[in-house]
Amino acid sequence: MISARPLFVAGIFALFSASTVTAAANMIPDYEVKLLMNPTAVLNSDHKLKATVLSTFSMPTTVTKMNVQFLDTDAKDLYSAGWSPRIRKTEDEDDFELTYKKRYPITNSDIDAALSTANSQGFDSTTTTYDAQVEWGYQVQTLSISRKKSASDSGFSGMDLPGKKDSQEMLIDEAPDKFDDWLYNDWGTDTLDVSRIYGPVLAKRSIGTWSGFQLYIEVWPIKDAAGTGVEYIVEASFKTDSRTTAAAKHDELMSFLVTKGWFLAQDSLKTSLIMQRY
Repeated sequence: MISARPLFVAGIFALFSASTVTAAANMIPDYEVKLLMNPTAVLNSDHKLKATVLSTFSMPTTVTKMNVQFLDTDAKDLYSAGWSPRIRKTEDEDDFELTYKKRYPITNSDIDAALSTANSQGFDSTTTTYDAQVEWGYQVQTLSISRKKSASDSGFSGMDLPGKKDSQEMLIDEAPDKFDDWLYNDWGTDTLDVSRIYGPVLAKRSIGTWSGFQLYIEVWPIKDAAGTGVEYIVEASFKTDSRTTAAAKHDELMSFLVTKGWFLAQDSLKTSLIMQRY
């Protein structure tokens, strides 16, 4: 007669093993507070920051230029799936920066729910090649999970960005697996292969300090809704690793800008505007 004990023990071990297997924890994000400033209040007629703004935040008159463009199909298939592949050239930096960013909306300020959704789609605490960040605007919060790569800028001059063919090749060659196989195998690269450029937009960044934080003010000249002129988006931002600090300092910076008469009570949606207008 065959003993049932080994089978019983094996069954208990299997149950015990299954019960001790736990899902990986959520990613731990940092936080970037982003608030808009009223361009008519803070920019001169030459669209540069006024001296009073520069002095308030101890900013030099020099700026850093950033040229940015996105790739997507005419139907915006990548953007509709929450992805934004971007190429950026920053002044005085070698090579092009390639970013593959996946966005998750945050509803009712429930950051942990968005992190859990990302976790269920493969972005968890074991993910080491992507960075998680909560973009904390006026009223809208968004979870962004980004993978950065680089591509050589050899053969390109100054702040010039690559044309469509070179842009496609760069983003296809460096495409990470999670992006590429998001909806099906090779989805990302297949979509990039039939994409076009949205942009470019040449932004300017000033760096100063506020309340112990490094503060950035960026001026983005984006096509206006009619497509005949330019709308200037002015965004003040700072970063912190603490959710509590982000919440408190978000309100504090907003109050400070309101007091100065510089605040614009709208959310910063630069990528959305670029995707709509180019």
